[in-house]
Amino acid sequence: MSEKTMMKTDFTYLSQEPGVQLIKAGTYPKKELNELLQIPALKSQIIDVPVTKQDKPLQLGYFSMQPGESFTFTYTYLEMKVVLNGKIVIIDDQGEKYVAEKGDVLIFTPDTTVVFDGESDGDAVYAAHRLPEEAFM
Repeated sequence: MSEKTMMKTDFTYLSQEPGVQLIKAGTYPKKELNELLQIPALKSQIIDVPVTKQDKPLQLGYFSMQPGESFTFTYTYLEMKVVLNGKIVIIDDQGEKYVAEKGDVLIFTPDTTVVFDGESDGDAVYAAHRLPEEAFM
């Protein structure tokens, strides 16, 4: 996460008032990661949706990946991804491969580096303990 993002605090958070909120699928259009990560052959999308700015900020997000280029990502925070359909394939820094399919949950702890394998073809929703990543909004 960039220092610039850590400094920004004027996001519109979902948890403004007590109550229930229904977020319909497609409400938040995802951004292309190939442009953000500068990997032209990458076929993956993401969007951050700020939930709360309490002591431990919480983000909701949507993530998609289609077959194409693999990419490496290091988690500096706790995140859980729930696969909605298809499959998300992860390879950890020990070379272990994880194939998460519909209904499966991936949990990433801080200081974990993984490769999102290019054979992935699925959609997920995630929750992360961090401030929003401005580039993903």
